[in-house]
Amino acid sequence: MITLKSIFSRLPIRWKLTVWSSLLLCILFVLYNGVQYFTINQWMVSEGEVSIRKSMTEIQNFFREKQMSAQEIVNSRRFVEDMNDPHQMIRILNQQGTPLLSVSDEMPEDWFPPQTAQSTRIMTAWHLEDQVLIMRSPLNSGGFTGTIEIINNMENLEKVSDKIKGVMIVGGIGAIILSALGGIFLSRQLIRPIQSMTDTMTRIRKKGLHEERVQVSDNNDELSNLGRVFNGLIDQLERSFLQQKQFVEDASHELRTPISIIEGHISLLNRWGKHDPAILDESLSVSVQELERLKGIVNDLLELTRAESGTSEQNVPAIDIRHTVQYTVTNFAMLHPDMIFREELTPLEKVQIHITPQHLEQLLLIVLDNAVKYSGSSKEILVTGMLERDEVYIHITDYGIGIPAEDLPYLFDRFYRVDKARSREQGGTGLGLAIAKQLVKRYNGDIRVSSIENIGTTVTLGFPMPESRYIG
Repeated sequence: MITLKSIFSRLPIRWKLTVWSSLLLCILFVLYNGVQYFTINQWMVSEGEVSIRKSMTEIQNFFREKQMSAQEIVNSRRFVEDMNDPHQMIRILNQQGTPLLSVSDEMPEDWFPPQTAQSTRIMTAWHLEDQVLIMRSPLNSGGFTGTIEIINNMENLEKVSDKIKGVMIVGGIGAIILSALGGIFLSRQLIRPIQSMTDTMTRIRKKGLHEERVQVSDNNDELSNLGRVFNGLIDQLERSFLQQKQFVEDASHELRTPISIIEGHISLLNRWGKHDPAILDESLSVSVQELERLKGIVNDLLELTRAESGTSEQNVPAIDIRHTVQYTVTNFAMLHPDMIFREELTPLEKVQIHITPQHLEQLLLIVLDNAVKYSGSSKEILVTGMLERDEVYIHITDYGIGIPAEDLPYLFDRFYRVDKARSREQGGTGLGLAIAKQLVKRYNGDIRVSSIENIGTTVTLGFPMPESRYIG
């Protein structure tokens, strides 16, 4: 069975906003009118009490001043008639409750039986659908003792109350209609940015990202902020897709070269190399080299993927940066006995930063490997450490061939090589610095390259220092 809740849940947001706003305004209007109606009704009853008390006081004062007897009270009908109001009855009762004088204006006497009173009392009562105000007060005039009884039918007050109620009902219906129309207008205004996003998403799904964006107003409200965030997300997606496309194209190009070389040598072996030891040795040697290159490219691609997929590292223990740098440089120097490695790491004494030793070693090895490859005739590498404000800097400098200024902005792009032929000869894949950049970003660090052709290159690794930056 379909419930009201399930039906409401299926409504579009604009209709939900309309229903909720109309319902809320309706409830507020009903509560307001209810309080107003109750207040007015109580005020009218209070005014009726004031009027009937005033009449009671004047009648009592008249009889007490005159000190009338029972017969004189009976003969004072004209005065009582003058004191009476429409839809009201005044009765003078003796001690037994028998009416001596009864004056009524459109007020049936049999509605309420006569009743004596020992003290002044005022009360409201109902006769069928009519509300009645009754006041009784003892009377002592000369030798007469009795009760004055005033019974007022608040018919006029009820008519006024009914008119007010009718006006409130009509006004309530009008308010509900206006609130519904206002809710529809308001919901359209609120939904318009969301609908624009929906239309943009639909066009993106059909046509691709391209230049499709949501039109954002200058308002600084939540929906405008949502539109800006949405546009930023689309921009980021477009950049990611372009990077992915470029990555696939670059990877395909890089993988195609060694595969083509291996394919060519296998074809050569198939044709003439089976019985020619020289061709066989050369082809096998070249194929092994290219397979090693393929292996290096695949490993670097996996490493780059891991680096890019990682988010900012949190709660990583701090390490002794000088010890890790010295350890890595010493081990790397053993692999290159023909190179001279100089270290100036005194400023890093007892300094610690938040990074895993494995990632710091990987960063240093990437930069040191590039420095050795492009050191040229110079065989010297300088590793220095510096502290500047709240940053730790590691500078790795070679005095080799340098990098042209026009190539510096692209050094961290995937597969980018300053000299492609020379890089392949030296075993480079063009992914090292791209991996290094992603690793540094994970620790909120920075990597920069400065170079002058034929003079040398300096790669700088920068990391923020923790509050407790020193060991011990």
